[in-house]
Amino acid sequence: MPNIKLDPRAQENQELWQRWRDARSSWDTEARSDIDFYSGNHYTTDESDDLSAVNQAAVPMDRIGPAVEKLKSIITASPPAFTVIPREDSDAKLSKIWRLILGYCWEMSSGDVHMKQAIHDYAVTGLGYLYAYVDNESDFGRGDVKFTSVNPFRVYVPPTSRDRFFDDADSIILSTILTEEQVLRLYPELGPQLDPKTGEMVDGLIKDISTHSDEDYPSPQNKNSIYTVYPDASKDLDYGGSEHYQVLERFFKTKVPFYRIADMRTQEEQVLSEPEFQQFLAENPDVFESGLMEYEEVLQTRVAVIATLGQIVLYESILNIDIYPIVPLPNVYTGTPYPRSDISRARPMQRLLNKLWSLAISHAQASAGLKLLVPLGSVENIGDLERDWANPNAVIEVDSSQGEPHYPSPTPLAAEFYRLIQSAEHYIDFTFGLPELMHGFSEQAPDTVRGTEKMVSLGAERPKSKLRDIEFGITRLGKVMYGLGKSHYSYQKMFKLAQPNNDLTEVTVNLYDDVSGTLIDIAKDKYNVNQHDVSIAPGSTLPTSKWAEYNVYLEAFQLGIVDKEEVLKKNPEIFDKEGILQRTGEIQQLQGMVEQLQGQVKNLQGDLQTAQRESVADRKRVEVEKFKSKLTNVETDAKATNKVQAERLAGAVKLAAEKSKNIMGSAQEAGETL
Repeated sequence: MPNIKLDPRAQENQELWQRWRDARSSWDTEARSDIDFYSGNHYTTDESDDLSAVNQAAVPMDRIGPAVEKLKSIITASPPAFTVIPREDSDAKLSKIWRLILGYCWEMSSGDVHMKQAIHDYAVTGLGYLYAYVDNESDFGRGDVKFTSVNPFRVYVPPTSRDRFFDDADSIILSTILTEEQVLRLYPELGPQLDPKTGEMVDGLIKDISTHSDEDYPSPQNKNSIYTVYPDASKDLDYGGSEHYQVLERFFKTKVPFYRIADMRTQEEQVLSEPEFQQFLAENPDVFESGLMEYEEVLQTRVAVIATLGQIVLYESILNIDIYPIVPLPNVYTGTPYPRSDISRARPMQRLLNKLWSLAISHAQASAGLKLLVPLGSVENIGDLERDWANPNAVIEVDSSQGEPHYPSPTPLAAEFYRLIQSAEHYIDFTFGLPELMHGFSEQAPDTVRGTEKMVSLGAERPKSKLRDIEFGITRLGKVMYGLGKSHYSYQKMFKLAQPNNDLTEVTVNLYDDVSGTLIDIAKDKYNVNQHDVSIAPGSTLPTSKWAEYNVYLEAFQLGIVDKEEVLKKNPEIFDKEGILQRTGEIQQLQGMVEQLQGQVKNLQGDLQTAQRESVADRKRVEVEKFKSKLTNVETDAKATNKVQAERLAGAVKLAAEKSKNIMGSAQEAGETL
């Protein structure tokens, strides 16, 4: 097969890559030195050989590595994610949808992992990168917007750029080194193909594409005394490996025509791309000549990408965004594409600390193994003396007339020497903005808990400044993903996001029906990448004292400032908070029902007591009436009995009177007779 002709676009990519690689060679050297210091490889080959010559091991007193790890742990204490804020009240629903979509993209991208890797590069080399893209294989070919971290040595930027995010850069090149198997897996059309004429397999284009032997990773400057494998060395470990190829993706800005169409009858507007506008003209002939509609051609900035492999072009496309999808995270920004790291500022002090540490070890060796000074001629064989000196029971014969053997005692190190070591350690921590208290050294803590929390809060001010630098990049990443999502998610799709509190949130976009119309139509405004109805901001990643924060909310709840739902969400030890809130709501409803039923029971009890009292009163009245009737009968009987008795008494009295009268009459008559 004849050699492939070099495509001019591929040639431009290679020339720009070579120019910008040469321009940043000094930065590569410094960044690789920072990586070596982070890994514990502090000594050059000459320094290591000098230490070996004086019987000392090249062991550094590493203060940079722990400081970097502590800085990373503080900045990545909480996952940042995205916070979408509505610009006005009418955009609240839209902001909630985009918060869910960006959270879904973050989760699908394993965002916490890539963000920590980018922050690692930010802390070690001084420059981290995040790259947003569309994964066309995700969701069974529907595709998803994702992002990843990119090694800073793979990104090439013109040295003339002066913008923090390289907005003014002519182009940005992303280099990817692939093996032959990886290339054929991504682009099988470059491999062996079946000749339709002969029916035989023929070599593909891969055999004529120029290979690449270098790696996008600088060579080490220090001796690898602590064995560490980096990409510059790992590529040579597989001696039977295949050829390597370089894919260059060049991102650059270009002007793309769009057409703003206005309906003169309804005053509605829509924006169409060039292909959509041509299709509109074919479907609506003479619509502009008749004056029913008007259009205006406008040029908009978009990011284009050309990917090349060797001397051929793999693909060329235009992204629906106006900012580069490669987002830098510069540490100590210098106004150029070559920022510095905190390690580069701490390296001189680390070298001084290593020197002081080496002197301390040398003094310890001199104190532990004292030198013996023997007068010249007092010992016949120095070799025998050295051998016998190690024997504790040896008898050594010397000529004392020549002088007595003696030990020269080493001069003790001054206290200022050890204070100098502590000062060097403190300075390195100060450079990173991490006091010893934040490393967990209890002797540096105040006596009270609140004092300790206050000191930790003050110590976190420097990491907060670095976090702001990172938040700028996360916000920009959110804007890129927002622009890619507006153009990519133009079909009906359901997004599901599992919350940390065991809650599942889902929403469907671009759903059309005859009843509800369009639900969350994010496709209609896909070309307005500069117009946002929502504001994207990252969440804080700094650590907080969760118990102190919980106590603040608890006190606010006790004062009646917030409700228990807010306090429950801030409790650090409760997992299923939504479930608890739901169950608490159900309990409250049941309690309300119980209170209502209790009220009804009280009312019924009152009614029953009233009825009972009335019933008792009625029974009493009946008994009284019955008793009255009985009393009447008794009275009547008594009166009748009394009347009869009175009549009987009266008759008896009358009879007795008659008898008395008769007796008296008889007595009178007898007296008269006498």
